[in-house]
Amino acid sequence: MNGLRAVVACLVLACAAVVSPTAVASPAAAVKPSWSAVPVPAATPPVTVKDLAARGPGEAWATGYEHAADGLRPMLYRWDGKAWSRDTAFPGAGELGWLGKVQFVGKEVWIFHNRAGAGEILRRSAAGQWSAVPLPQTLWTYQDFTAVPGGAWVVGEDETGLKVLHYDGSGWTTQSTPDDVLYVMGINARTATDVWAWADKRDGGSAVLRWDGTAWRDANVSLPPNSNVHTILLEPSGRATIGGSQYTDGVARTYLMTFNGQTWRTSYPPLGDTYTEAMVRGPDGALWLPVISDRAFQSKYARVDGSRTTFSYGPKRTNAIDVKPRALARVGSALLSFGTVEIYGTKPNLMSERLGG
Repeated sequence: MNGLRAVVACLVLACAAVVSPTAVASPAAAVKPSWSAVPVPAATPPVTVKDLAARGPGEAWATGYEHAADGLRPMLYRWDGKAWSRDTAFPGAGELGWLGKVQFVGKEVWIFHNRAGAGEILRRSAAGQWSAVPLPQTLWTYQDFTAVPGGAWVVGEDETGLKVLHYDGSGWTTQSTPDDVLYVMGINARTATDVWAWADKRDGGSAVLRWDGTAWRDANVSLPPNSNVHTILLEPSGRATIGGSQYTDGVARTYLMTFNGQTWRTSYPPLGDTYTEAMVRGPDGALWLPVISDRAFQSKYARVDGSRTTFSYGPKRTNAIDVKPRALARVGSALLSFGTVEIYGTKPNLMSERLGG
């Protein structure tokens, strides 16, 4: 009899463990983080977003411009870890122009500024004081900008053709590129002696260039045939990732090329014709980028981890007819996006979304 009672007691305890709330709330059953909307103070619509960059969970900057009646007006927003606010304290904030790429140089924030047609680099000190470094000449087109401790570059074009302007902290010089380069489309730097650029060649092809501290040279990257480059993502580890489009019979598909320091590996994730400029390395180690959404009222993001690609959606937005995240940044353990949303009956205005954190 005592043995039977012991068996019954054990069965009761086992059943209780199965339905126990503690057992149900195991780590394996934890809910995955989802995208949530982050309020952004409205600008004058329609607006265009140019860049988003973060130093850590408590500091991020987003740039772009408003389409005012008299022309473009620069637009700058700051994330303090809790909320977005608009910054209008920088030189030329009330003048015509636009803001481009954001870079962190030491404790400073550097931002490219087209100020009524003239180019300059805005610099914000750790104490919050703004200053500006004018470019040595006015260009027809300011294509891209990058900066690291010890150097900054602006690429564009004037009446004589391609221009690569280099700032060493004290002054500007003009750098030459290989003879077969027609136009530099973009530029990114890891250090002052490790700078990458992507270019259009005179024969109609594309090329990847690399600055080693002495000269610009063709990096001899074997890009896919009939392709172009959207961006090059550089990481402190030495890893580099190229994102672009390959065209076959007039149809584009996205490709990614990853460099591990020795060899390149090319893949074609199922991203359709996605522009990869906003691609970032997420806190989970995977590549993240916004893609064209099949839902007018929700944004869509792709996560590429090796050969596996998955998708997630932003929050549902009432009466939205177009939700477009334009830039992504890692903010600590979270991802932050910045872009535009068009609500039925209105022009596109600003939106932001966050995953995790």
